[in-house]
Amino acid sequence: MEQKNHSVFSLAVIVGALGYFVDVYDLLLFSIIRVPSLKSLGLNPDQIKNDGLHIINIQMLGLLLGGILWGVLGDKKGRLKVLFASIILYSLGSIANGFVHTVNEYAAMRFITGLGLAGELGAGITLVSELLSKEKRGIGTSLVAGIGLSGAVFAYFIRVKFVGADGEGWRTCYFIGGGLGFLLLFLRVGVLESGMFKSIEQTNVRKGNFFMLFTNGKRFKKYITAILIALPNWYVIGILITFSTEFAAKMNVSGTVDPGKGIMFAYAAISIGDIAIGFISQWFKSRKKALWLFHIITMISIVCFFNLQGKTSDSLYLVCVFLGLGTGFWAIFVTMAAEQFGTNIRATVATTVPNMARGSLNLVSLLFIYLQTSTGNYVKAGWITGVVVFIISSIALLMTEETFGKDLNYLEE
Repeated sequence: MEQKNHSVFSLAVIVGALGYFVDVYDLLLFSIIRVPSLKSLGLNPDQIKNDGLHIINIQMLGLLLGGILWGVLGDKKGRLKVLFASIILYSLGSIANGFVHTVNEYAAMRFITGLGLAGELGAGITLVSELLSKEKRGIGTSLVAGIGLSGAVFAYFIRVKFVGADGEGWRTCYFIGGGLGFLLLFLRVGVLESGMFKSIEQTNVRKGNFFMLFTNGKRFKKYITAILIALPNWYVIGILITFSTEFAAKMNVSGTVDPGKGIMFAYAAISIGDIAIGFISQWFKSRKKALWLFHIITMISIVCFFNLQGKTSDSLYLVCVFLGLGTGFWAIFVTMAAEQFGTNIRATVATTVPNMARGSLNLVSLLFIYLQTSTGNYVKAGWITGVVVFIISSIALLMTEETFGKDLNYLEE
């Protein structure tokens, strides 16, 4: 039975938001301190660029595998158990990042951290979606994501506070992330399990069967399109902003460009966008119309990014704000994925979909690297990659069903 007595400011929503805050802090921390941390390990600028991309890809691989693991466990063992276990793993992983001394050690610890981080958002969104009524669901999940995404802004200011001009102090940033994770465990104690999950927990219904998503044509189509909708997010963050220093140099942008600062500005805007899109979708009474609006904002912002030739670093940061605003649809994207599937595989979908989307950065990166070689032009490779990403994501959004106001109390056969 669907539970309808929960406020959008209930403990589940507040703890979900704080959990995602720590998740995003740790997820984006490497991108924010990539340059000083790798420089302190003795890497030169080319190694910082190439090994930095390698470490990000390894982290994304951890997210990809973790998404499947935690998603299945979320449907088999419960949403709360996944939230507890995943936060312990990524907190330990975050602390371990502060002790690395080689690129391989760094990559291994980012993999473990990514594995843990993979469980937070999907399980949290599933729990909140099932606890809130369909009238409040979009706003509740938007609050979780909007507040949570500000963790990237916090990560930037922690870097400013603790990382010196010589690059030292970056290890403290990881220790803080791990400590915040363990503090969350105490807050989680009072959160209730989903009534929808409890109603099927002791039944013989197939739960957490990942392969169910591939044995039915309609389910497979819904699953793949749910993933592809979010391709622009990680193209923007993982390519354009993470490597904004390199793009700025190629486009003769004047002034020093700090990718960490770019991520901070982008995520401040993403946080605003993610809260706004919940209300916009309520106003439109449509998830898809709200997503199209944000897609258009992102497309315009990308065009502006590649027209920064000869502009200033401040202009680049301003574009980062609009890029962030346009990609602030993470909450609705995950909520739509959860709404399209029954209770017995909902956590599997809601946890794997965002991590498959994050993991897609590996493929986007490969395309970007290939185009650098084939065109011999870093900037041209960047915008061609963006065109491909948006064609794919737009087709996926066209093929996705509207889920606004859908009752979630059903099963997949």
